[in-house]
Amino acid sequence: MRNPSTNMADQEVNDQDVVDDPKDAAAFSLEIAELRDLMELRGREAVGVIADTYGGVIKICERLHTSINKGLSGDPVSLEARKRKYGCNVIPPKPPKSFLVLVWEAMQDTTLIILIVAAIISLGLSFVPNTKCQDVHQAGESASWIEGLAILVAVILVVFVTAFNDWKKEKQFRGLQNKIESEHKFAVIRHGVAQEIPVGDLVVGDICQVKYGDLLPADGILIQSNDVMVDESSLTGESDLVKKRVERDPMLLSGTHVMEGSGKMVVTAVGVNSQAGIIFALLGATAEQQKANSKSTKPVTDTNAAADDKNSPEAQPLKEDEEIGENSGEGLNLKTQSVLQTKLTKLAIQIGYAGTFIAILTVLVLTIRWAVEEFSGPDAVKWDTGVHLKDLVDFCIIGVTVLVVAVPEGLPLAVTLSLAYSVRKMMFDNNLVRHLDACETMGNATAICSDKTGTLTTNRMTVVQLYVAGKLEKTIPNYTDLPANIADLLVTSISINSGYTSILKEEPGNNLMQQVGNKTECALLGLVLSMGKDYKPVREEWPEHSLFKVYTFNSLRKCMSTVVVLPNGTYRVFTKGASEIILDNCSFALDATGTAKAFTKADRERIIRQVIEPMAKDGLRTLSLAYKDYVPGSVPATAINEVKYSDRVDWDVEENILTGMTSVAVCGIEDPVRPEVPAAILRCQKAGITVRMVTGDNINTARSIAIKCGIISPSDDFLVLEGREFNQRVRDTQGEVKQDLLDQVWPRLRVLARSSPTDKYTLVKGIIESKLTSNREVVAVTGDGTNDGPALKMADVGFAMGIAGTDVAKEASDIILTDDNFTSIVKAVMWGRNVYDSIAKFLQFQLTVNVVAVIVAFIGAATIKDSPLKAIQMLWVNLIMDTLASLALATELPTEELLERKPYGRTKALISRRMMVNILGQAVFQLAVLFCILYLGPDWFDFESGINQDCQQSTVHLTMVFNTFVMMTLFNEVNARKIHGQRNILEGLHRNPLFIGIWIGTMIGQILLVQVGGFVFECKPLSLEQWMWCLLFGVATLVWTQLITFIPVHSLPKTFVFGRHVEEQDIVNTAALSQADALPGDPKSKGQILWIRSISRLQQQLRVVKAFKSYLEDLEDKRSTYSAQSMSKSLLGVHLIPSGTHRVKFEKHDLTNGISYNSQTLYTPLGQPGSPNVLFPDLSRQRTHSCENL
Repeated sequence: MRNPSTNMADQEVNDQDVVDDPKDAAAFSLEIAELRDLMELRGREAVGVIADTYGGVIKICERLHTSINKGLSGDPVSLEARKRKYGCNVIPPKPPKSFLVLVWEAMQDTTLIILIVAAIISLGLSFVPNTKCQDVHQAGESASWIEGLAILVAVILVVFVTAFNDWKKEKQFRGLQNKIESEHKFAVIRHGVAQEIPVGDLVVGDICQVKYGDLLPADGILIQSNDVMVDESSLTGESDLVKKRVERDPMLLSGTHVMEGSGKMVVTAVGVNSQAGIIFALLGATAEQQKANSKSTKPVTDTNAAADDKNSPEAQPLKEDEEIGENSGEGLNLKTQSVLQTKLTKLAIQIGYAGTFIAILTVLVLTIRWAVEEFSGPDAVKWDTGVHLKDLVDFCIIGVTVLVVAVPEGLPLAVTLSLAYSVRKMMFDNNLVRHLDACETMGNATAICSDKTGTLTTNRMTVVQLYVAGKLEKTIPNYTDLPANIADLLVTSISINSGYTSILKEEPGNNLMQQVGNKTECALLGLVLSMGKDYKPVREEWPEHSLFKVYTFNSLRKCMSTVVVLPNGTYRVFTKGASEIILDNCSFALDATGTAKAFTKADRERIIRQVIEPMAKDGLRTLSLAYKDYVPGSVPATAINEVKYSDRVDWDVEENILTGMTSVAVCGIEDPVRPEVPAAILRCQKAGITVRMVTGDNINTARSIAIKCGIISPSDDFLVLEGREFNQRVRDTQGEVKQDLLDQVWPRLRVLARSSPTDKYTLVKGIIESKLTSNREVVAVTGDGTNDGPALKMADVGFAMGIAGTDVAKEASDIILTDDNFTSIVKAVMWGRNVYDSIAKFLQFQLTVNVVAVIVAFIGAATIKDSPLKAIQMLWVNLIMDTLASLALATELPTEELLERKPYGRTKALISRRMMVNILGQAVFQLAVLFCILYLGPDWFDFESGINQDCQQSTVHLTMVFNTFVMMTLFNEVNARKIHGQRNILEGLHRNPLFIGIWIGTMIGQILLVQVGGFVFECKPLSLEQWMWCLLFGVATLVWTQLITFIPVHSLPKTFVFGRHVEEQDIVNTAALSQADALPGDPKSKGQILWIRSISRLQQQLRVVKAFKSYLEDLEDKRSTYSAQSMSKSLLGVHLIPSGTHRVKFEKHDLTNGISYNSQTLYTPLGQPGSPNVLFPDLSRQRTHSCENL
């Protein structure tokens, strides 16, 4: 007896065994347009068209020359023919920005533009005769045009270096994104063999196996459904799950999530021809056409559509360039910024304000003193354009140069280089970084909430104990040792009630079978083999398409059930799942003779006490097997556990189906702790990181594994809770989670057992938002299931399992563990701390240079009417020293020493008290040396003073000031390698040959600059003795560092720090300010705007996510063909208005400035007014806008 609502596409599937794969694209009778139109249908309409127009799914498969059972042949020639006919499963990304475009963008920096203008004016005025310096000109000792030209050359060099760095990092991270894409595979059947292939290799006609947790990479039609539930919110905006049935709604769309169930589909559209691809093609056309229209045309609102949506919350006006904005992502928000980014942003703004103030003050001091001396008193002179305008321009150049030096231009490069270097290296440590800021955020982690299975354990599961026929077996019994009906039930239940993608494969040279698919199910299949039977004949007798109904496992059910129809018409329900839950649903049990007996509450408690708890204390996972028979009323009853039905069974009421069951067995499954995990957890604990286990296992199993891992010890006073008790403790009487109640639980909580994904999310959110600790907690989380997505998103760093993780979990994560191993998380901590420390090292070095250069320039302007460090010299220091220092300090390898300190946390200052002592101590020493040479040098070293020269001439005096400054800076770069007060500053230097090479190269460059390039850099060659003095002062910085290390920083006030993390309201939304004219009612907004615009390039590079946005976003869009994560960021739904117009709704989640907005585009059919074509409409005339700032 077979229910007519079978989940099979057609009962003729057995006829579809021959694969006829044509080699010529012309052999395919279905056209792209037909399939695209078909995939736009939904529900009953789609079923009707498939049946009436095409003769059913079987006929579609025949016309696509594919077999439902065996799939495609896999012949390369045939696959190429399909690609020529139907396209490839990729969306071509926009080409990367050309080098010239990057050069142009780099030139948009305000400070560089000011320098270029000033240099051009200076260059022009240099050819105007200067009466005061006439003698010098005649002697050929001055070439004032050199300064203007040199500044222009330096600016061009800055621009080209910036553009080259942007081009280089774009190339690197395109490669990274390609690596991520290559990791995404999908299960298909080719030539009768199930296999996983890269999603880009999918072709129309492929038979795909879809299962819980998949992100569909292409459009397709269901040919078999086992309780498939799909989240289509990325396309429709509806949050409710959609039931997919062959007879009701068989259309599966790319970019949607499979949230429950399993099945098979035939691929009907790929790439730009899929529903997701069509939308992205439209979005691409929208973006391009928007650029063309934005300057000249304003959109006309479609009044009908507006009226249609007048009650919609998103019906608010939106500026044109925000709909599909290239400017999206320009903002800044605490919740979406990493810890380091937030601190760096605050620090850069503070430094910039100070630099701007000093730069303006320098220009004012120079100008006022010059004006008083030139135009007042008895020696007053008349205005001479050739002389005086040149002086004013020189003052402006000095001021702008001071600003350039004050703003740490090398900082964005240091961040970029350090991240790029670390991300590349982390790949070799099994960490595939998806979101770049997660790399350094991991270095601040204070807590790790880890899964158990596969992360702390080997995920190599084996059934080692079995409670069956009323007896606990410590060794697996043979099939013949058990009552015949129990043995048959065991083998049949395990073989059928498991995903058919879970199999055991023999590995050559290995006695252990390779477990493919779900590891728990593989352990049960191993049990069948251990009993002396094989699961394959059972599956051949009961092929997947013959299963009547499947209730797939999810976090709510905590079990899986499969319904089959026996020859006599009996429906048999096989169930497996969490022991306590399954036993709770059992009313009967099979005794030693295989006879069903009543199963009382006392029997249940006895099994829990005598079987399940001892297994759990041994660290075993427990799984119960049960069954239930629905017997037709016409069949005589033979056992007390049979349930009679007369007409039909309501299979949608699960609570009735999964009660009154008969217990068959309880399995004890061993999943050994990874041998390297206890040591890794100990390293975490020494590093100040708290490790918590969050698992769905029995509390006793979880406690046992936690003790073996070292998370807790038997004598600890830490909490080990079940999810139910956890919720009781953290929720009030209304069921709401309260932070104060959570704060009483999480500090002592170490193990959370029998937890749901909601429990994990609640715990993570509570720890992050807690203010119990002064430095605030930074939380990392591991997850593998679809429902782990919210917790992975909520965490500061989300780790997905690369092997056991679902596609949904991977898309929600920041880092993918390619080996599912906890030790890889520890390596990520080490690399993250290394990134953080690399930035701190560069800051320590950079800020010392900035403080000294700015103060010398200002004091010099105030006392000697000029800056001792010339503009071109400061540009040399700013460009070459900063850029090369970034490279040198950003490529230090991590050491075990990094795990010997506590994490910085969320609010600890970026520049610690020790670093402040180092910076200020070095600055004081260098300023003292430079001012001594400036004011006392002529007497000490017996050379002519270069102070108060009326004409710009190179002098040994000022050359020695410049050279000494560079030497002290170079040697201080070695000091900067240590930021925690270590005395051995040379430790580990030999492991960084790049640092050594850069240091030596910079030294050689400085020698050539002084001795050979003096004509350009306003230097005079120095004698050997003078060089020795400069080197001596440089080496003295190494000695001075040893002295200031004696200063006890613990006695300094805790406020003696810089760059502390701030609350959300204290952070300036820089991008918003830079684009707006002003903030209404904010008297500070204009000043903020001017400042932020003046350092726009710094801010743009500093925000790492923004720095890579231009190309990563394009690649992510490409990946969105099969990525609901990306789709959900841009597309809400496509709705058909009665007039025939399609309304495409978008939702943009701006990860950088923390806002979300909805918008829509109307596509009017061809032939209606205002519609030039279907695919690329005139958006300027047909678009309506609506926005909701959340």
